[in-house]
Amino acid sequence: MTFDPALQDADPEVSDLIAREDTRQRDSLRLIASENYASRAVLEASAASLTNKYAEGYPGRRYYEGMDVIDPLEALAIDRAKAIFGAEHANVQPYSGSPANLAALLALVEPGGTILGMSLPAGGHLTHGWKVSATGIYYNAVQYGVRESDHRLDMDQVRALAKEHAPKLIWCGHSAYPRTVDFAAFAEIANEVGAHLVADIAHIAGLVAGGAHPSPVPHAAAVTTTTHKTLRGPRGGLILCKQEHAKAIDKAVFPGLQGGPHNHTTAAKAVAFKEALDPSFKDYAAQIVTNAKALGEAFLARDHALITGGTDNHLLLLDLTATGISGRVAAKALNGCGIELNGNSIPFDKRKPFDPSGVRIGLAALTSRGLAAEHMDAVAGFIDEGIREAAKHDGAVSDAFATSLAGRVREYLQPFPAPGLSH
Repeated sequence: MTFDPALQDADPEVSDLIAREDTRQRDSLRLIASENYASRAVLEASAASLTNKYAEGYPGRRYYEGMDVIDPLEALAIDRAKAIFGAEHANVQPYSGSPANLAALLALVEPGGTILGMSLPAGGHLTHGWKVSATGIYYNAVQYGVRESDHRLDMDQVRALAKEHAPKLIWCGHSAYPRTVDFAAFAEIANEVGAHLVADIAHIAGLVAGGAHPSPVPHAAAVTTTTHKTLRGPRGGLILCKQEHAKAIDKAVFPGLQGGPHNHTTAAKAVAFKEALDPSFKDYAAQIVTNAKALGEAFLARDHALITGGTDNHLLLLDLTATGISGRVAAKALNGCGIELNGNSIPFDKRKPFDPSGVRIGLAALTSRGLAAEHMDAVAGFIDEGIREAAKHDGAVSDAFATSLAGRVREYLQPFPAPGLSH
């Protein structure tokens, strides 16, 4: 007897929770910089029967049979990734960005070797050698930061630390830095000290793909990224590298860190890569940057403080010190008002990381919904209203206020359908 009920019949609790999440994503100002909307096509691929198939190994070199579909599917994803970024080699199997970063380290540096990366408080990522990450536990990690005067990357410090510590690998890239990264300058320093340069472009991959940010591919031994965020694909990872490092990278991913790839996610990546190869994606990437700049100007007009004074990419860091409430408190209050963003440390933050001074705001998702520069003043107005109300009441907002603001946000978003959720 076949047991094959629909989700609603098999598990109404989970079905209801998914429906509630769909509604939340449709009705909220989604401003978390690491999030986006995947298209209906990407979501369909993610839910495919490919999840039933194991595929340890690589195309043409598998450990299981039944690869008639999987091999050409993965090869298609690889070819599209290489075409997007002009890369010599691509590995589409990493489960996400953090495993991709671990694989790059495993491939290029012996455990215990010295690595140099951007510190977490300055805007870097945990996996660039921060002390609580495996990358900081199993490697000798040295951290660079930003200048206190303008919160820009301090390339003089990067060079001085590289010469002092002779790292085997230098990370460039970020999770909360609102300015363009000079990959050529990083490559020059890496060459001076004989280090591999690895660029983590998880946040800006879509901007690089669309020509709205310089590419690290010509300069770096390897480039890692997630496939969601600005690239607008499924939750997953990707590694690009020079051909000379291809064997080491592939071996580090499998069998070094992973078993079989998630084939349904590989399919969804392939779909997202095709979308990124469409000429319209360049317009999308450019619009993200335009929107971020417009939102920054709208915040400055309301007397808010922005780290570095603005942005060159998809994100903004808002310093809430002058408001008297922390970023975490503000984010929690705004979430109840239908505005989703996250508390975030700012450079030289005097508050603890779990209760930081800033909030991080990203424009990838709203841009996917079709909002443009002329809408950013209204978006800033909603956020400003929520922050000021929370500041008046020691971080709290009344249920009546939250319900009213959430309703206005929901009404404002009605003309802008949420991709993947409008059917």
